[in-house]
Amino acid sequence: MKQSLFQITENRPLTKDVYLMRLKGDTSDITSPGQFVNIKLDGLYLRRPISVNDVEGDILTIIYKVVGKGTEMMSKMREGTLDILTGLGNGYDTCASGNNVLLVGGGVGVPPLYMLAKKLLSEGKNVNVILGFNTESEVFFQKEFSALGCDVTVTTVDGSCGVKGFVTNALEKYTDATYFYTCGPEPMLKALYNATSIEGQFSFEERMGCGFGACMGCSCKTLYGNKRICKDGPVLKKEEIIWEK
Repeated sequence: MKQSLFQITENRPLTKDVYLMRLKGDTSDITSPGQFVNIKLDGLYLRRPISVNDVEGDILTIIYKVVGKGTEMMSKMREGTLDILTGLGNGYDTCASGNNVLLVGGGVGVPPLYMLAKKLLSEGKNVNVILGFNTESEVFFQKEFSALGCDVTVTTVDGSCGVKGFVTNALEKYTDATYFYTCGPEPMLKALYNATSIEGQFSFEERMGCGFGACMGCSCKTLYGNKRICKDGPVLKKEEIIWEK
């Protein structure tokens, strides 16, 4: 973990409520796709955890949804610096997968899968992507994944774009997948868990206090004992997940 000041170089909307922000600073502690950063905002006690979308040299890209006071403040920033903790979380393990990989993202669970896709492709793997949204106006990063060379399928609950329904409705297209990675809201993760027979890794979105394992506020039960989502996660392997009833 490292605390650094980052300079805002870009901050623009991708959809009505989802924004892309690029920042320039020390990215050396970000070593794996699936890690997150924790951002300090003036006047707010708790930092805001945001997943890493991409890293290119000293440029960090994050994508966030405006859901509260903190992210609303961020959406209005066009310049200045941010105090950011980097290198948080365990990230995805790409060594565990086979050669035909499926990535499944829902809503703001999509961003960390972009950096993951880049790494998997660099390792010579075939990468397929399912992106799930509620409606067409919420769709983002479909073109960016396609530009990497991924086979991309979009699902929308109302059927206004791509396959009608949830991400699980598109699984039949990728029955030859050897492994999968996913990030999104918990109901989606649970549905994927029940709908898949292959192994995979799940990135969980939890409320966090400190973001680095000290407060124990994001602890959850796993097959291998209690784990802190911020420190031991946010990525957990399918085999260790215990769903609360």
